[in-house]
Amino acid sequence: MNAARLAALLAMAVWLAPASALAGDAVRTVPAAAEQGAHVLAIELSGAVTPGMDDALRSALERADAEHDVLLVRLDTPGGLESTMREMIKRLLASEAPVIMWVTPAGAHAASAGVLLVMASDIAVMSPGTDIGAATPISMTGPMDSTLARKVTNDAAALARSVALQRGRNADWAEQAVRRAVAANEREAVVLRVVDYIAGDEADLLAKADGRTYRRGERLLTLHTRGASVTHLAPDFRQRLLRGIADPNIAYLLMMLGFYGLIFEMQNPGAILPGVVGGISLLLSFFALSTLPVNSTGVALLVLGLAFLLAEVKVHSHGLLAVGGAIALLLGGLMLFKADTLHVALPVLVGCTAATVLFFFGLIGAGMRAQQMPVATGASALVGRHALVVERLAPEGRVRIDGEVWNAVADRAAETGSEVRILDADGLTLRVRPAHKEG
Repeated sequence: MNAARLAALLAMAVWLAPASALAGDAVRTVPAAAEQGAHVLAIELSGAVTPGMDDALRSALERADAEHDVLLVRLDTPGGLESTMREMIKRLLASEAPVIMWVTPAGAHAASAGVLLVMASDIAVMSPGTDIGAATPISMTGPMDSTLARKVTNDAAALARSVALQRGRNADWAEQAVRRAVAANEREAVVLRVVDYIAGDEADLLAKADGRTYRRGERLLTLHTRGASVTHLAPDFRQRLLRGIADPNIAYLLMMLGFYGLIFEMQNPGAILPGVVGGISLLLSFFALSTLPVNSTGVALLVLGLAFLLAEVKVHSHGLLAVGGAIALLLGGLMLFKADTLHVALPVLVGCTAATVLFFFGLIGAGMRAQQMPVATGASALVGRHALVVERLAPEGRVRIDGEVWNAVADRAAETGSEVRILDADGLTLRVRPAHKEG
């Protein structure tokens, strides 16, 4: 009897052991998952992948980690800087907070660097009418030789495979997106296991994300997002400033405006306003250019072009320096940035070059001509004008002009009340000649 009871107890223990272990796992993972799903932070990352975008992602991830929130990223990007993309991927892979990357709105895309950002997220979602793909590295500084192109492509392909495998996505497609620039719409991306699902709006996205799992090391956690409250994070002043001026067109225009202001101030000392505006614009352009992949040759060509135009105003080379300056400005603008997705728009470049040529031949030329004109202040400004004799000149006396009485010396006598013409000024004494005697 005792033996039968012992056997029954042992059988019950064996039968209950797996259930107990599973129950222990559930208790260990569910609370953490529930905390992560309590609230959702949402940010929007649109435009080129630049340090400004990385700064916004960093700030949002830090807050999501601190508050144990889910981070929802609304993404729309043509790609951008490879170095910045790698920094953003590091942040996504190191984040404790789960990240949902949503390619939205309709018409948006995640291209080039954007492909790998989607791959690095815990949950990848696309809106209807969006696409993803074409991540082949491209250089705008000129064609890469075969060895360099192969090295760059292999490196990017290896990163794409690694990130895709870490997040359980289609590593073969990720590699082909780099090597062959393949792309997919939202439906194809779901079938290919590039993204997890399609969502038309935010509520739909959160409802479909509910119950999905993600890993943090050896832990398997579950999202609870259905009906979760969402806080949309607006960029702070620094992020808005950086996002605004880090645009290649804005950075280029600020730099040119800075050059205009400083050169005009140097040609016309004391104007003050051009110098103030130029100095501020130039510093803002340096701040913007510090976040962008600037080609030093492009900057050198811009400076050389301005120098040629300034020299044309002084030297008068019959237009040769002006033509050279315009060509240098155009080439400098075209070569100013290295990345394939970052360049100055051609209309902006042509318009700014034309405005620069007009600026130099207009304002700067006028300033130079004004410096060559006779002095028009003080006693010298009276030369050539007529004055009224108030004390007979024989030959010394006094004359009145503009309500002021001056000592005067005439080469011929002049009676009181007659007019004289001012020939020269020597200190406070004018040299005059009777007006009716001229000729």
